[in-house]
Amino acid sequence: MNTPNIVSIMKALADKAAADPNRPAITCGDVTVTRAELESRTNRLARAYAERGVSHGRFVTVALPNSVEFYEACIAAWKLGATPQPVSYRLPDRERQAIVELADSALVVGVEQSAHPGRNTVAANFDASAYDDSPLPDVTAPAMKAPTSGGSTGRPKLIVAGDPGIVQVGAPGMGQKVDGVVCVPGPLYHNAPFSFGAGSLFHGNHLVLLPQFDAEATLAAVDKHRADWILFVPTMMSRISRLPEDVKNRYDLSSLTTVWHMAAPCPPWLKEEWCNWLGGEKIFELYAGTEAQAVTIIRGDEWLAHRGSVGRCVTGEMKVLDPDTFEELPPDAVGEIFMRNTRTTYKYLGAEARRSPDGWESLGDMGKIDAEGYVYLTDRRGDMILSGGANIYPAEVEIALSEHPDVVSSAVIGLPDEDLGNRIHAVVQVSKPVDEDELRTFLGERLVRYKVPRSFEFTSEPVRDDAGKVRRSALRDERS
Repeated sequence: MNTPNIVSIMKALADKAAADPNRPAITCGDVTVTRAELESRTNRLARAYAERGVSHGRFVTVALPNSVEFYEACIAAWKLGATPQPVSYRLPDRERQAIVELADSALVVGVEQSAHPGRNTVAANFDASAYDDSPLPDVTAPAMKAPTSGGSTGRPKLIVAGDPGIVQVGAPGMGQKVDGVVCVPGPLYHNAPFSFGAGSLFHGNHLVLLPQFDAEATLAAVDKHRADWILFVPTMMSRISRLPEDVKNRYDLSSLTTVWHMAAPCPPWLKEEWCNWLGGEKIFELYAGTEAQAVTIIRGDEWLAHRGSVGRCVTGEMKVLDPDTFEELPPDAVGEIFMRNTRTTYKYLGAEARRSPDGWESLGDMGKIDAEGYVYLTDRRGDMILSGGANIYPAEVEIALSEHPDVVSSAVIGLPDEDLGNRIHAVVQVSKPVDEDELRTFLGERLVRYKVPRSFEFTSEPVRDDAGKVRRSALRDERS
């Protein structure tokens, strides 16, 4: 690459290592590697991967938990011009096998050979110390990443980034600094934690990871490492919010200048609480898909004047269409959100985009856009429940449930009902026993009667993962 200020990922990392070799690059739990150590280790690992069939333009499936090793595997792939393809290390073999076949992965990292007969694999904690650590020839991956989606339906798809593996030197995005400290407590197999964590490394940030999300451990990490930037999903914010005040006040968070949340709806009460706690000028929300056809952003103090909005478009375009006729709807009318961009931001493997006749694309989200261009989401088109002739959006019910002090998280689904077609059922994670009638009364003060669940199921186990995601289809199938 010889465009001014544009370099390959491998050169960006090598330049940072040369400039300050002993500065911490990645910390996860008690493990820290410096820039020089990361450069050396990933050069060795890249040679080991090349010996196992990884080459320019191929995919490398990374099935590792949050760790230094996770990013080492991704960097080794980039150094060969390959594209990392992160998946959950918890995936059943069968589901991961379907993804690997779709990607035709050159290598699967973090699994035993027996899980993928006929494929090259390396297990977790792979030792590449016997390989040469000298620099490799400069190369650029044609796609920076290829996350997956759709595993809950049994039809996985790859979302291959439209951007190659390049870095604009000195121009980090999303409020990140050059040579700052970034904390990513979420699971790296999800797009946002993976992408923003990787981007921070390219610009010399000390990337602080958590092996798995823990509310107090996150605050402790910010305090210890003086993080200036952090990424959450609302589930994490809620768990931190519910910590005792003396625990929250034990840690110094004054180093934080930018706090992002995304990937799931944030209950208004929770957003307001965080704006009051850390300052609305530090809180930012982003709405987009991994596909990134269009992006909205809103700052916390702006949100207070437009409660419930996810902001206005800063990249691409959005409009609201009738999901059946594709007619464009007027401001404030709820319909399906469609997006477009002047450049190609992604391509699917294993799926086709839902498109309107004029070529705009939908991610399946329902919502509205007001006269000022502020976007408001209601729910996923596929998650909407038709009960007794009424359209019910699970997210609205879940937000009301989240206001109860003993509710940790929830998932609302429709179950077959001879009379109503579907009845509203809530799976509710609670911190202590909750009386069903009391909860029904609590919701009746916040929701119209037909939106209050007809049945409840209480559990002490997490309903959502650490990224705030829930597999509704699996919950429905288990209970139908």
